[in-house]
Amino acid sequence: MSFLAERLSRVKPSPTMAITALATELKAAGRDVISLSQGEPDFDTPANIKAAAKAAIDAGETKYTVFDGRIELKEAVCRKFERENSLRYEPSQITISAGGKQVLFNALLATVDPGDEVIIPAPYWVSYPEMVLLCGGTPVPVVCPQNNGFRLRPEDLEAAISPRTKWLILNSPSNPSGAAYRGEDLQAIAAVLLRHPQVSVMADDMYEHLVYDDFRFATIAEVEPRLYERTLTVNGVSKAYCMTGWRIGYAGGPKALIKAMGAIQSNSTANPCSISQRAAIEALDGPQDFIPVHNRLFKERRDLVVGMLNRAPGLSCPCPEGAFYVYPSCAGVIGKRSPSGSVIDNDEDFVRYLLEAENVAVVHGAAFGLSPYFRISYATSTEVLREACTRIERACRALL
Repeated sequence: MSFLAERLSRVKPSPTMAITALATELKAAGRDVISLSQGEPDFDTPANIKAAAKAAIDAGETKYTVFDGRIELKEAVCRKFERENSLRYEPSQITISAGGKQVLFNALLATVDPGDEVIIPAPYWVSYPEMVLLCGGTPVPVVCPQNNGFRLRPEDLEAAISPRTKWLILNSPSNPSGAAYRGEDLQAIAAVLLRHPQVSVMADDMYEHLVYDDFRFATIAEVEPRLYERTLTVNGVSKAYCMTGWRIGYAGGPKALIKAMGAIQSNSTANPCSISQRAAIEALDGPQDFIPVHNRLFKERRDLVVGMLNRAPGLSCPCPEGAFYVYPSCAGVIGKRSPSGSVIDNDEDFVRYLLEAENVAVVHGAAFGLSPYFRISYATSTEVLREACTRIERACRALL
């Protein structure tokens, strides 16, 4: 349509949401589809959080709040940052939005001019480059190889920085690979950034609490205080608190940036849901004992999926440190033929074959900027995961 804005020609819809929509459509048509494409915990929101929301409704907390979040929630976020990350912020340094995605978009819109560059380690969450493009900037993907745990190497960051670099987006633990940065990894990244004062850091810590084994989470402004004024520390309640549909994200950062982000939000969506804000206060201040319980289950699921996928011929699945995704290589099936004669030329062909042959929906690695891989979300029941991995192995063994 001729009246659509030119900027839309630079972006594409989210592939993960497209796969989820297709799986839902096929299920509705009667197909026995197992969808492992959605990044959403299968656990219910904890009862105390739901009770806080119900109480807010009964108390009439159904009106507009301050456009970038009520002061009580900002204060709860400040307590969280100090308690868990040793980061001290004032409420004026906090913004609350309708999900972490809006936080990131507001920050980019507030800071990125045409021609500005944003470094994005690959594999990356699918929305990062699209948001940069919508804001008129240039995404600069930097490949993070599997032999470095899909983590950004300092020398590769150094090589990617130019005079136009505005941001580095650092997601740990990562969607899609589950890779996570230890304190020493962040120190090495910080050493590069300290040599380039024009570069700020967007630390996307959404999966902070979803870490396994002996991993200890750290965030970059905590590890290197000299980057505090150049860091936007982003988080939310979606993943750890099983509140994806409640749509509350938050961030702490420099006052000038937070004010600018607030100006954007005040003229776009204004405040996030008042009921969800009250629930988020309870999430951050209330009991946290369910998190390790969930993590034990996620770890069991991770170990099951990694073990089963590594038995499938042509697949190789590394074991991630966090989040609830695995990012297996399918290099060993590229060039093979399906029983119907179709050639598997790339990871997109492979995931299409899995859906057609075995009714398993996953997301191809090209969507995340690194091939030949695919992403599986193990945020579903053990029984479903075991059946899905059995189907994937069967599909791999059928290739010629």
